[in-house]
Amino acid sequence: MVEAVFPRHLGRLFLMGFDGTDLAESPWLRRALAEDRLAGVLLFDRDFAGGARKNIKSPAQLRRLTAQLRQEAPTVPLIAVDQEGGRVRRLKEKDGFAPSMSAARLGCQKTVTLTRRQARIMAEDLAGCGINFNLAPVVDLNTNPDNPIIGRLNRSFGSDVHNVTRHAAAFIEAHHDYNIACSLKHFPGHGSSRHDSHLGFTDITATWSPKELEPFERLIRSGHADTIMTAHVMLRHLDPHLPATLSPAILSELLRSRLGFDGPIISDDLQMRAIADGWSYRQAVQRSILAGVDLIIVGNNLANRPNALEQGVDAVMALLEEGRIDKARLHASLDRIMTLKGKISGEIPWQTTKKGVES
Repeated sequence: MVEAVFPRHLGRLFLMGFDGTDLAESPWLRRALAEDRLAGVLLFDRDFAGGARKNIKSPAQLRRLTAQLRQEAPTVPLIAVDQEGGRVRRLKEKDGFAPSMSAARLGCQKTVTLTRRQARIMAEDLAGCGINFNLAPVVDLNTNPDNPIIGRLNRSFGSDVHNVTRHAAAFIEAHHDYNIACSLKHFPGHGSSRHDSHLGFTDITATWSPKELEPFERLIRSGHADTIMTAHVMLRHLDPHLPATLSPAILSELLRSRLGFDGPIISDDLQMRAIADGWSYRQAVQRSILAGVDLIIVGNNLANRPNALEQGVDAVMALLEEGRIDKARLHASLDRIMTLKGKISGEIPWQTTKKGVES
């Protein structure tokens, strides 16, 4: 039997969404933060299902909320948001935040000067509001402009590997200046897809190309890959049975072993239908952990699961008790997450180079 103290630590493998623009509206979150049972939170401006306000209304309100989150937690919590710029952003100009440009518009520039300037404005806005983790940039290649979730939304810097890589590096370096971590997404590449994995099964086997790995590989080599987010896509010649988020072949063998990435692997939201339609929440948690995911995102925005943290911890504990995973593997994940927090807090330096970016 695993010692009783370990379940509390396992909550640190989760990044959770929650309801409310004030911490008082989520008692479960206050308890989890106070007991250090959660890696952190993911903020949204609106509820995707009903359109109601979720966590963000104005800069002043957001600063109060993030101050509450930091004050409640004994260690620095990850306070994350999707702020790519353009169509995908949670801090919107109409709510009083800085305007932003899409990656597609920035990627059209011959130099990265505008990208760096825009990213600094964005990072300054995020840092001023207490956010320390931006789930961006997208490094998917725009190989299918009609892609409903990447190309049509102008989320990609373009279709050229070198161009995408250098704009992404400039974006990340600007965030590092404000001690904000970033996440490359969506591994192993979502740019060629014909479907939206938010809405259901997404198979990219016929459209994907190995060159879609190159931005990830170059940014890993140059030290710009703080974290890497998985895609809920099927790539049958790498794994004929499981989408990338649940695939040991794609995450542990390809990303960890072959590409040499040793930072935190983050799942895309497990509540997206590409996962939720095929696996129960318990199965999805277990399979993602077994595949190599370190930090699991549960947005509680596409669906509201009040006991997601407890149920997730129970699912991981079952893996331990059944001997399907060992403690050393889970401690490695926890160590990666703590190292990320150390960089955000300034205790550990960011280490980026130009190698692999300008080549």
